[in-house]
Amino acid sequence: MTSQRSGARAEVDHVALVTGSARGIGAAIAHRLARDGMAVGVVDLDREASARTANAIIEEGGRAIAIGADVSDEADATRAVDQVAAELGPVTVLINNAGIIRDNLLFKMSVDDWDAVMNVHLRGAFVMTRAAQAHMTQAKWGRIVNLSSTSALGNRGQVNYSAAKAGLQGFTKTLALELGKFGVTANAVAPGFIETEMTRATADRLGVDFDDWKVAASRDIPVGRVGTPEDIAAVASFLCSDEASYVSGQVIYVAGGPKN
Repeated sequence: MTSQRSGARAEVDHVALVTGSARGIGAAIAHRLARDGMAVGVVDLDREASARTANAIIEEGGRAIAIGADVSDEADATRAVDQVAAELGPVTVLINNAGIIRDNLLFKMSVDDWDAVMNVHLRGAFVMTRAAQAHMTQAKWGRIVNLSSTSALGNRGQVNYSAAKAGLQGFTKTLALELGKFGVTANAVAPGFIETEMTRATADRLGVDFDDWKVAASRDIPVGRVGTPEDIAAVASFLCSDEASYVSGQVIYVAGGPKN
């Protein structure tokens, strides 16, 4: 695959790899980290969509490459990390954002729908982190941010997604315990209602108007609005910074109010 770069910045602070970053929250995080001075590997199953995000970063003066990969595939995960390291530098920031939904009530949910969600969210985070951590421990500096969800607390019709997002929280805390001595932090961000293509697709599946759904949802959110991908990117930016070196093993709910 061809490297896509801009010469606008001769040096970068760190190299980040963001999974599921062709659109939505992942794309917003990729853009934010690029603005923070990082070179970014934009990884997504959809290579063409990844290229659009990478090109947009380049047009803004950043450095980025686009990679098509199935994060749940061990060989693909290793290849993605190796390619980013070869073209941009050692991966010291990893955002495990890739995710899918296969919503249904328990009695209607197929084993395939369960496995598909677990494979992308949990297996994907595992194989990507295992591949990237070697660069971080060698550098004695690293940041891992896993995207969980308020659904980790339970959500009707999402037994697979809720279990996967809860699992990512345990995964995060264990990474913090194992990798802290190497200067590597691990944290999770748990978004609430965020306006993305995924939430729009959920509205379509439920047969409700998306704008009406957002208005209804905002009534139950203390700050009175639904979230944006940039809200999540701002928190990820902090967690990936030098200033966040004493924050590890935490789950930060970004949901416009407290979640119990």
